[in-house]
Amino acid sequence: MTGSVLLRVRSAHSHSGRCPVPMGIAPRLQGFLVASRSSEPAIGAATAPAPSARTNALVLTLMSAVFLSLLDSQIVATALPSVVSDLGGLDRFGWVTTGYLIGGSAAAPVYGKLGDLFGRKRVFMASIVVFLVGSALCGVAQTMGQLIAFRGLQGIGSGGVFICVLALIGEMFSPREGARYYGWFSLTFGAASLAGPTLGGILTDLASWRWGFFVNLPVGAVVLVVVSLMLRLPVQSKRAHIDYVGVVLLVGAIVGLNLLTGWAGVKYAWSSPVILGLAAGSVLAVVLFVLSQRRAVDPVVPLRLFANPTFSIVVVLGFIAGFVGLGMINYLVLWLQTVLGLDVQTSGYVLTAMMLGVVLTSWISTKVIGNTGSYRWFPVLSMAVFAVAAVLFSTAGPGTSLALAIVYVLLFGIAGGLNSQALSLAARNTASIRDIGAVQGTATLMRQLGTGLGVSFFAALMTARLGTGLQERLGGGSGVRIDKNGSLSPEVLGHLSDSVRLELADIYADSLRSVFHAVIPIVLVGLVTALFLKDIKLAGGHGHRHGSAGPEQSGDDSATAGSSSAARGES
Repeated sequence: MTGSVLLRVRSAHSHSGRCPVPMGIAPRLQGFLVASRSSEPAIGAATAPAPSARTNALVLTLMSAVFLSLLDSQIVATALPSVVSDLGGLDRFGWVTTGYLIGGSAAAPVYGKLGDLFGRKRVFMASIVVFLVGSALCGVAQTMGQLIAFRGLQGIGSGGVFICVLALIGEMFSPREGARYYGWFSLTFGAASLAGPTLGGILTDLASWRWGFFVNLPVGAVVLVVVSLMLRLPVQSKRAHIDYVGVVLLVGAIVGLNLLTGWAGVKYAWSSPVILGLAAGSVLAVVLFVLSQRRAVDPVVPLRLFANPTFSIVVVLGFIAGFVGLGMINYLVLWLQTVLGLDVQTSGYVLTAMMLGVVLTSWISTKVIGNTGSYRWFPVLSMAVFAVAAVLFSTAGPGTSLALAIVYVLLFGIAGGLNSQALSLAARNTASIRDIGAVQGTATLMRQLGTGLGVSFFAALMTARLGTGLQERLGGGSGVRIDKNGSLSPEVLGHLSDSVRLELADIYADSLRSVFHAVIPIVLVGLVTALFLKDIKLAGGHGHRHGSAGPEQSGDDSATAGSSSAARGES
């Protein structure tokens, strides 16, 4: 987003690098979907020993891999203008971000299942290698087409890194004990979001944009060495059956849905043959995928997971959280810049406050959940706060003070932080050791899909209302023209009178009000759904050493209670 009211409704898909807090990582907020497993006594137990320095060092190394994955999006977003200046391809540069996101989305659930089948350590290391190879190739790309292709490869590695780290911690620690480390994901996300733009600018100015990719290589190499030497997990001895048909259908469905949500109403009209074809193809792929999972020996997404009501509710809540929480980010920026008339820098500061709200609330929630073993009321509170924030925004307008605007935006951040860890813990608490990767991949995928569909839905709603408002209140002689993205160019704005600008602020406020009104019933559905979430205490008992799995609890919402020794990460 550029200019005080240069508004790209779909910037999360194509122009993520233009806002002061780049939105390209928005789909990765689902990175807070963390799960864990260990044999140390639960947090809060009187005899619980502190984790060893080697365990902390190992988890810190895993967090470094996640940090690289998140940081890369920020650095590249900042360097995109230099990339375009060097390679050209202005009409395609949005794919530098989109290709990375699609690659990561498509790869995540597949990596999760591969880790379940072949061992999470080796699959994690393979994903790091893919990420580093993609980074090196991006750094030497000579054309925009090459860069886009290599970014897709890099994204495939990045998606694997993220899911594999979630699954690795899920295997190393019990859900309750792992809460020691859940806050590390929140802090990693915050650090990457804050450091990325600055580091990207420094590397681009002092060296070149290519070093934004090359910087991944030494850090990634260290991660590979440390994990190879320090992490010890049981070797998979069973024969694996790869569900090739399921993988192809799932990847096809994910790519189709990502393209659909990125193009619909932006590059192509909703009624265009391309969009209708993508919609039909995506639906067909989803149906065929579900049917294939019923017949597969080792399905990518075991349908038996959904027989557990807790897991099913978590998936629904994750979808709604992505639809509303992440899908609304662009429209919060839109509101700040058009309704309040804030410039890019100031609106960036406000978004930073929201991001800090997400990080701090998520971190605090992990501490509380770890101490109590209870997660139920966090999703409920999250949906309630979402509803309150939407109501407040629906009553706000150009006369709203900046202080109140910050409070409203902060509420959205708090709501997002309240559900991220709780949903992850609830999902992990339903998983046996053999399904950790599948559980993490499925939950993350549903949140990502919710985000994409939310952006598309709100875009269609806002732009339709905006076009009508401009026609009714300004008519055809005002000189105001918006494109199909709902954007106004700085050149047009510079020639508008003060009275027209004020009228525009009211029109945008009315248009965005329809978006906030639409959020309210959606989050109320989420609130009612969250009330059905059972409060199954997080598993946190002792397990056997040398990587063996402990006993499992049984019941409708049972979780794997046993865990491997903490020494598994130290032997």
